[in-house]
Amino acid sequence: MRDTLNRRSFLGAGAAAVGVGAFSLNGRRALAQTAVNLQLSWLHSTQFAGSYIARHRGWWSENGLEVSLLPGGPNAPVEPPVVSGSALVGISAADYTAAAVEQGAPFRILGVAMQKNPFVIASLPADPVSKPADLLGKRIGMALANKPVLQALCSLNGVDIAGIEIVPTQYSAQPLLAGEVDCLLCWETDLPVAMAMQGVESLTMLMADHGYAVHSQTYIATEDSLANRRAELVALMSGEVRGWEAYREDTDAAAELTLELYPDAGLDLETQKLQAARQVPLMFSELTDANGFGWWTDETVAANIETLALLGRDVTPDLWDRSILEEVHGA
Repeated sequence: MRDTLNRRSFLGAGAAAVGVGAFSLNGRRALAQTAVNLQLSWLHSTQFAGSYIARHRGWWSENGLEVSLLPGGPNAPVEPPVVSGSALVGISAADYTAAAVEQGAPFRILGVAMQKNPFVIASLPADPVSKPADLLGKRIGMALANKPVLQALCSLNGVDIAGIEIVPTQYSAQPLLAGEVDCLLCWETDLPVAMAMQGVESLTMLMADHGYAVHSQTYIATEDSLANRRAELVALMSGEVRGWEAYREDTDAAAELTLELYPDAGLDLETQKLQAARQVPLMFSELTDANGFGWWTDETVAANIETLALLGRDVTPDLWDRSILEEVHGA
């Protein structure tokens, strides 16, 4: 997740202000630009390439926004700048948002980029983990901080966690490749990608396919922004929708743009291309095909509430507010 600092370590300006109107080259007055910040959940990579496309193609400026994309990191959490108003929107996850709300933060989830949580159990073909019951008798490498995640998966599938040996590991594929563990708890888009880039085939069991429902890469804003800055929220989310739809059409181009915009981020193009491709089935589904990018239903929210309860987070359906997306998609 921002889910774990181990995982994120592996991957490696102000509130809104209205600018001055200007004339475009064709002689027509351009929209005055309102400056807003979008707080990302981690360092720049193709994880956020839809946003890069939206800004690069001018889809925000068409709607009167000048959007700055603020990188996150271990010392740049998402929630504080959104609470303070220095960021209009942040990229978070339902479990982080739930924890912040418990502490009094006035957040609402406006959109869900990752329809399926990216957590997987990665294994090798010689000793595969294809369903939760296969974990019994296995040694799993993971950060101890993620034990509640494993416990939730086990609870959802009637598996006794006591029958699994948890081996604390750094966020690396090496313990699996060295035979020190039988499987790894990780994200679909990182350690399996790293192994593929080394020519190593791995298998991944997506936890979301076995009941682990926690919305990830979610857009959060405050209740105050929903009440008083709706036009800006609609404009920002409209650009995001267009950017991610364009990303879906050509993930290689999205990866290339990421490296073009952030040449000093230490990113490898081929790795980013594979990561970008592996994000698509997590972000798009029959649900988004029918209703639009970022959508959710009462049923998906109910599943999230059930999983979050297993993680010790007590939330209600009103944590999710779809009114901005409904305006964006014309529902």
